[in-house]
Amino acid sequence: MDDIVKKAMAKWPDVPHCYGWLALDARGAWRMRDERAQHLNLPGDKVVQTALLGFINRNYMADERGCWYFQNGPQRVFVNLEATPYIARTDPAHGLVLHTGEAVEAIGRAWMTEHGELIVSCAGKIAQVDDRDVAQLMAALDIDGNSASDEALMGWLEGGAGQLTLRYKDQAAPVERIAHEQVAAQLQFVRMPAP
Repeated sequence: MDDIVKKAMAKWPDVPHCYGWLALDARGAWRMRDERAQHLNLPGDKVVQTALLGFINRNYMADERGCWYFQNGPQRVFVNLEATPYIARTDPAHGLVLHTGEAVEAIGRAWMTEHGELIVSCAGKIAQVDDRDVAQLMAALDIDGNSASDEALMGWLEGGAGQLTLRYKDQAAPVERIAHEQVAAQLQFVRMPAP
């Protein structure tokens, strides 16, 4: 957390929390949601200012309920999550990188939904892989030690036998099935925080 944020929190300890004004989309873009966007359930405008993006990323964390927020000075701005608390993208130099810019060094566990959404756990952070990048990781999937063909993967997603694993940086992480609707509850985060 930035020092300026810590000082503001100490100076103004009782600032009310903010809900609905900031979102993280499934492709890792921060979105500002004004009253109109909230009322019409629109995604909101992408945050593109480099300094603001850095400030949000450095001061992004979760509370004890599993609600993610951006500590904006003394105020917690809770984040609506379209997918998971983090979004991972492929990067030629680092393999996977979180939307906050942090390189993924290792994957401990992974999950795949019935829709083919790939979710990874890295250093305690839950990240869905950007849908535009999932295809690049398909070659790193094995079923029982054999490269997973499209047909074999579809069979596994439909409940077929075998252990699916994701190879990443010379390690293999087990991949488990997870229902799209159960992701937040099973992985213990809140998609739409409320007071």
